[in-house]
Amino acid sequence: MQQHLGGPVDLAQLQGLRPADFRAWLADRRGQGLAASSTARALSAVRAFFRFMERAGGVKNPAIATQRGPKLPHAVPKPLSEPQALRSVREAGDADADPWIAARDVAVLTLIYGCGLRVSEAVGLNFDASPLGDTLLIHGKGGKQRLAPVLPVVREAIENYLALCPHKLQPGAPLFTGARGKRLSPRQVQLNMQRLRGALGLPDSATPHALRHSFATHLLSAGGDLRTIQELLGHASLSTTQRYTEVDAARLIEVYGQAHPRARG
Repeated sequence: MQQHLGGPVDLAQLQGLRPADFRAWLADRRGQGLAASSTARALSAVRAFFRFMERAGGVKNPAIATQRGPKLPHAVPKPLSEPQALRSVREAGDADADPWIAARDVAVLTLIYGCGLRVSEAVGLNFDASPLGDTLLIHGKGGKQRLAPVLPVVREAIENYLALCPHKLQPGAPLFTGARGKRLSPRQVQLNMQRLRGALGLPDSATPHALRHSFATHLLSAGGDLRTIQELLGHASLSTTQRYTEVDAARLIEVYGQAHPRARG
Protein backbone atom coordinates (compact mmCIF):
# COMPACT_ATOMS: atom_id res chain seq x y z
CA MET A 1 0.00 0.00 0.00
CA GLN A 2 2.95 2.35 0.61
CA GLN A 3 4.08 1.82 -2.97
CA HIS A 4 0.54 2.04 -4.29
CA LEU A 5 -0.35 5.24 -2.41
CA GLY A 6 3.09 6.84 -2.68
CA GLY A 7 3.92 7.22 1.00
CA PRO A 8 3.36 6.01 4.57
CA VAL A 9 -0.06 4.54 5.32
CA ASP A 10 -2.10 5.73 8.30
CA LEU A 11 -5.41 4.60 9.75
CA ALA A 12 -7.41 7.14 7.77
CA GLN A 13 -5.95 5.85 4.52
CA LEU A 14 -6.66 2.24 5.50
CA GLN A 15 -10.24 3.18 6.22
CA GLY A 16 -10.49 4.95 2.88
CA LEU A 17 -9.13 2.14 0.70
CA ARG A 18 -11.45 1.35 -2.21
CA PRO A 19 -12.14 -2.02 -3.87
CA ALA A 20 -9.80 -0.95 -6.70
CA ASP A 21 -6.95 -0.57 -4.19
CA PHE A 22 -7.41 -4.09 -2.89
CA ARG A 23 -7.64 -5.40 -6.44
CA ALA A 24 -4.36 -3.65 -7.25
CA TRP A 25 -2.74 -5.45 -4.30
CA LEU A 26 -4.08 -8.82 -5.49
CA ALA A 27 -2.89 -8.09 -9.03
CA ASP A 28 0.57 -7.17 -7.72
CA ARG A 29 0.85 -10.52 -5.94
CA ARG A 30 -0.21 -12.29 -9.12
CA GLY A 31 2.43 -10.33 -11.05
CA GLN A 32 5.08 -11.52 -8.59
CA GLY A 33 4.19 -15.09 -9.48
CA LEU A 34 2.94 -15.97 -5.99
CA ALA A 35 0.77 -19.07 -5.73
CA ALA A 36 -2.99 -18.68 -5.54
CA SER A 37 -3.02 -20.56 -2.24
CA SER A 38 -0.50 -18.06 -0.79
CA THR A 39 -2.63 -15.10 -1.92
CA ALA A 40 -5.77 -16.70 -0.48
CA ARG A 41 -4.02 -16.99 2.91
CA ALA A 42 -2.77 -13.41 2.67
CA LEU A 43 -6.27 -12.12 1.88
CA SER A 44 -7.64 -14.03 4.86
CA ALA A 45 -4.99 -12.40 7.07
CA VAL A 46 -5.85 -8.91 5.78
CA ARG A 47 -9.55 -9.50 6.43
CA ALA A 48 -8.70 -10.59 9.98
CA PHE A 49 -6.56 -7.45 10.41
CA PHE A 50 -9.43 -5.18 9.38
CA ARG A 51 -11.81 -7.03 11.72
CA PHE A 52 -9.31 -6.46 14.53
CA MET A 53 -9.01 -2.73 13.71
CA GLU A 54 -12.79 -2.38 13.69
CA ARG A 55 -13.07 -3.97 17.14
CA ALA A 56 -10.07 -2.20 18.63
CA GLY A 57 -10.24 1.27 17.15
CA GLY A 58 -13.40 1.67 15.13
CA VAL A 59 -11.51 1.67 11.82
CA LYS A 60 -14.02 0.20 9.40
CA ASN A 61 -13.58 -0.52 5.72
CA PRO A 62 -16.42 -2.48 4.06
CA ALA A 63 -14.47 -2.67 0.79
CA ILE A 64 -12.39 -5.59 2.04
CA ALA A 65 -15.54 -7.69 2.33
CA THR A 66 -16.18 -7.29 -1.40
CA GLN A 67 -12.89 -8.91 -2.40
CA ARG A 68 -13.04 -12.44 -3.74
CA GLY A 69 -10.03 -14.63 -3.30
CA PRO A 70 -8.24 -16.30 -6.21
CA LYS A 71 -9.66 -19.51 -7.57
CA LEU A 72 -7.71 -22.34 -6.01
CA PRO A 73 -6.68 -25.39 -8.03
CA HIS A 74 -8.78 -28.45 -7.33
CA ALA A 75 -6.77 -30.80 -5.15
CA VAL A 76 -6.85 -34.46 -6.16
CA PRO A 77 -5.60 -37.19 -3.79
CA LYS A 78 -2.29 -38.79 -4.76
CA PRO A 79 -2.51 -42.48 -3.85
CA LEU A 80 0.19 -45.07 -4.32
CA SER A 81 -0.29 -47.87 -6.81
CA GLU A 82 -1.27 -51.23 -5.36
CA PRO A 83 2.28 -52.66 -5.74
CA GLN A 84 3.78 -49.54 -4.15
CA ALA A 85 1.35 -49.62 -1.20
CA LEU A 86 1.86 -53.34 -0.58
CA ARG A 87 5.62 -53.03 -0.78
CA SER A 88 5.61 -50.02 1.59
CA VAL A 89 3.67 -51.98 4.18
CA ARG A 90 5.73 -55.14 3.72
CA GLU A 91 9.08 -53.34 4.04
CA ALA A 92 8.03 -50.78 6.65
CA GLY A 93 10.28 -52.35 9.29
CA ASP A 94 13.86 -51.08 9.19
CA ALA A 95 16.22 -54.08 9.15
CA ASP A 96 18.67 -52.15 11.34
CA ALA A 97 16.10 -51.42 14.04
CA ASP A 98 15.21 -53.56 17.07
CA PRO A 99 12.87 -56.38 16.00
CA TRP A 100 9.98 -54.99 18.07
CA ILE A 101 10.35 -51.52 16.52
CA ALA A 102 10.44 -53.03 13.03
CA ALA A 103 7.29 -55.02 13.89
CA ARG A 104 5.63 -51.87 15.25
CA ASP A 105 6.35 -49.89 12.07
CA VAL A 106 4.92 -52.70 9.94
CA ALA A 107 1.84 -52.86 12.18
CA VAL A 108 1.20 -49.10 12.02
CA LEU A 109 1.39 -48.85 8.22
CA THR A 110 -0.58 -52.08 7.80
CA LEU A 111 -3.30 -50.60 10.02
CA ILE A 112 -3.38 -47.28 8.13
CA TYR A 113 -3.59 -48.94 4.71
CA GLY A 114 -5.76 -51.87 5.79
CA CYS A 115 -8.35 -49.77 7.64
CA GLY A 116 -8.03 -46.40 5.90
CA LEU A 117 -7.04 -44.54 9.07
CA ARG A 118 -5.50 -41.13 9.47
CA VAL A 119 -2.05 -41.38 11.05
CA SER A 120 -3.35 -39.50 14.12
CA GLU A 121 -6.15 -42.07 14.49
CA ALA A 122 -3.68 -44.96 14.30
CA VAL A 123 -1.20 -43.65 16.87
CA GLY A 124 -4.06 -42.41 19.04
CA LEU A 125 -5.32 -45.94 19.71
CA ASN A 126 -4.96 -47.28 23.24
CA PHE A 127 -4.09 -50.79 24.37
CA ASP A 128 -7.78 -51.22 25.26
CA ALA A 129 -8.42 -51.80 21.54
CA SER A 130 -6.55 -55.12 21.63
CA PRO A 131 -7.05 -57.90 20.97
CA LEU A 132 -8.60 -56.68 17.74
CA GLY A 133 -11.89 -58.21 16.66
CA ASP A 134 -13.60 -57.98 13.29
CA THR A 135 -14.17 -54.23 13.72
CA LEU A 136 -12.37 -51.37 15.41
CA LEU A 137 -14.01 -48.28 16.93
CA ILE A 138 -12.25 -45.18 15.61
CA HIS A 139 -12.52 -41.71 17.15
CA GLY A 140 -12.12 -39.38 14.19
CA LYS A 141 -12.21 -35.65 13.52
CA GLY A 142 -14.73 -33.56 15.41
CA GLY A 143 -15.39 -36.34 17.91
CA LYS A 144 -17.08 -38.49 15.25
CA GLN A 145 -16.93 -42.24 15.74
CA ARG A 146 -16.97 -44.94 13.11
CA LEU A 147 -16.41 -48.68 12.84
CA ALA A 148 -13.56 -49.90 10.67
CA PRO A 149 -13.49 -53.55 9.56
CA VAL A 150 -10.23 -55.25 10.55
CA LEU A 151 -8.59 -57.57 8.04
CA PRO A 152 -6.80 -60.69 9.35
CA VAL A 153 -3.48 -59.34 8.04
CA VAL A 154 -3.95 -56.20 10.17
CA ARG A 155 -4.77 -58.27 13.24
CA GLU A 156 -1.73 -60.50 12.70
CA ALA A 157 0.64 -57.53 12.27
CA ILE A 158 -0.53 -55.94 15.54
CA GLU A 159 -0.39 -59.25 17.43
CA ASN A 160 3.17 -59.78 16.18
CA TYR A 161 4.15 -56.32 17.41
CA LEU A 162 2.52 -56.84 20.82
CA ALA A 163 4.29 -60.17 21.26
CA LEU A 164 7.67 -58.45 20.78
CA CYS A 165 7.00 -55.12 22.53
CA PRO A 166 9.20 -54.86 25.66
CA HIS A 167 6.98 -52.29 27.37
CA LYS A 168 4.28 -53.37 29.77
CA LEU A 169 1.07 -52.24 28.11
CA GLN A 170 -2.15 -51.95 30.06
CA PRO A 171 -5.63 -50.42 29.59
CA GLY A 172 -5.36 -46.68 29.07
CA ALA A 173 -1.79 -46.92 27.79
CA PRO A 174 -0.99 -46.23 24.12
CA LEU A 175 -1.14 -49.20 21.77
CA PHE A 176 1.87 -48.02 19.77
CA THR A 177 4.84 -46.78 21.75
CA GLY A 178 8.20 -45.20 21.05
CA ALA A 179 11.51 -46.55 22.30
CA ARG A 180 10.95 -45.04 25.76
CA GLY A 181 7.43 -46.34 26.17
CA LYS A 182 5.65 -43.05 25.39
CA ARG A 183 2.95 -42.79 22.73
CA LEU A 184 4.30 -43.07 19.21
CA SER A 185 4.15 -39.66 17.51
CA PRO A 186 2.78 -39.04 14.00
CA ARG A 187 6.15 -37.50 13.15
CA GLN A 188 7.91 -40.82 13.75
CA VAL A 189 5.52 -42.52 11.31
CA GLN A 190 6.16 -39.76 8.76
CA LEU A 191 9.93 -40.15 9.12
CA ASN A 192 9.66 -43.89 8.57
CA MET A 193 7.67 -43.26 5.39
CA GLN A 194 10.33 -40.76 4.33
CA ARG A 195 12.95 -43.49 4.74
CA LEU A 196 10.82 -45.83 2.62
CA ARG A 197 10.59 -43.22 -0.14
CA GLY A 198 14.34 -43.29 -0.50
CA ALA A 199 14.72 -47.04 -0.09
CA LEU A 200 11.92 -48.02 -2.48
CA GLY A 201 12.12 -45.14 -4.96
CA LEU A 202 8.63 -43.88 -4.13
CA PRO A 203 7.36 -40.43 -5.19
CA ASP A 204 7.48 -37.43 -2.84
CA SER A 205 3.71 -37.79 -2.39
CA ALA A 206 4.26 -41.13 -0.60
CA THR A 207 3.29 -40.17 2.95
CA PRO A 208 1.34 -42.04 5.64
CA HIS A 209 -1.76 -40.16 4.48
CA ALA A 210 -1.16 -41.38 0.93
CA LEU A 211 -1.80 -44.89 2.26
CA ARG A 212 -5.25 -43.72 3.40
CA HIS A 213 -5.80 -42.30 -0.11
CA SER A 214 -4.62 -45.64 -1.50
CA PHE A 215 -7.10 -47.52 0.69
CA ALA A 216 -10.00 -45.53 -0.78
CA THR A 217 -8.80 -45.55 -4.37
CA HIS A 218 -8.06 -49.28 -4.43
CA LEU A 219 -11.49 -50.04 -2.93
CA LEU A 220 -13.15 -47.89 -5.58
CA SER A 221 -11.17 -49.55 -8.37
CA ALA A 222 -12.29 -52.96 -7.09
CA GLY A 223 -15.96 -51.96 -7.25
CA GLY A 224 -16.57 -50.39 -3.82
CA ASP A 225 -19.42 -47.87 -3.73
CA LEU A 226 -18.90 -44.27 -2.64
CA ARG A 227 -21.32 -44.36 0.30
CA THR A 228 -19.52 -47.31 1.86
CA ILE A 229 -16.11 -45.74 1.31
CA GLN A 230 -17.43 -42.49 2.83
CA GLU A 231 -18.42 -44.36 5.99
CA LEU A 232 -15.10 -46.22 6.15
CA LEU A 233 -13.12 -43.00 5.84
CA GLY A 234 -15.34 -41.04 8.22
CA HIS A 235 -15.99 -38.22 5.75
CA ALA A 236 -18.78 -35.85 6.79
CA SER A 237 -19.59 -35.02 3.16
CA LEU A 238 -19.90 -37.33 0.17
CA SER A 239 -18.32 -34.61 -1.99
CA THR A 240 -15.03 -35.19 -0.15
CA THR A 241 -15.14 -38.88 -1.01
CA GLN A 242 -16.05 -38.13 -4.63
CA ARG A 243 -12.51 -36.82 -5.20
CA TYR A 244 -11.40 -40.43 -5.47
CA THR A 245 -13.57 -40.95 -8.56
CA GLU A 246 -11.41 -38.35 -10.31
CA VAL A 247 -8.28 -40.32 -9.42
CA ASP A 248 -9.85 -43.52 -10.71
CA ALA A 249 -11.01 -41.84 -13.93
CA ALA A 250 -7.54 -40.38 -14.49
CA ARG A 251 -6.04 -43.86 -14.11
CA LEU A 252 -8.52 -45.29 -16.62
CA ILE A 253 -7.60 -42.60 -19.15
CA GLU A 254 -3.90 -43.31 -18.60
CA VAL A 255 -4.40 -47.03 -19.19
CA TYR A 256 -6.52 -46.30 -22.27
CA GLY A 257 -3.82 -44.03 -23.68
CA GLN A 258 -1.18 -46.69 -23.21
CA ALA A 259 -3.18 -49.69 -24.40
CA HIS A 260 -5.53 -48.61 -27.20
CA PRO A 261 -3.95 -49.10 -30.68
CA ARG A 262 -5.34 -45.83 -32.05
CA ALA A 263 -4.19 -43.90 -28.97
CA ARG A 264 -0.65 -45.07 -29.71
CA GLY A 265 -0.90 -44.27 -33.41
